[in-house]
Amino acid sequence: MPEVPSLALISPSAQLLVPLFLHFGVIVGLYAALSWARLVAVRRGEAGKNDFARADGDPPLSARIQRNLANQFEAPVFVWIAALILILTARVTAWDVAAGWVFLAGRLIHTAVQCSGDNVALRGQVFTINFLGLLWLVAHAFLAVLGTL
Repeated sequence: MPEVPSLALISPSAQLLVPLFLHFGVIVGLYAALSWARLVAVRRGEAGKNDFARADGDPPLSARIQRNLANQFEAPVFVWIAALILILTARVTAWDVAAGWVFLAGRLIHTAVQCSGDNVALRGQVFTINFLGLLWLVAHAFLAVLGTL
């Protein structure tokens, strides 16, 4: 079996991409969870197959998963844009890598909170975690574009 290099031996650019690719894994998991929740809802008679054609057709659990899945294509897009700018300008730092991991941790916590209940206040609080990672990356990318950092 080939030896996997430790993250310390990988370039900062590659290190920044690791949490972003893991975030893609979260998205794949959410698609699987949504499909399963909808299948169970149909089998239990809580929804018909045609109900899912409407935005309001999901029962509560699959509606929460569907909304969280949609969230994965909103603010996270800016993380990818910022990461690509930092990579293209060769400005990735250890702080950016840390911000990528903060972003991923926040996304995981936010997903767990949103998919498991309707506590909107808590969801807003945990959103702050991934948003801080996003803000760092976008701000650093902006400064990199200006050539100031």
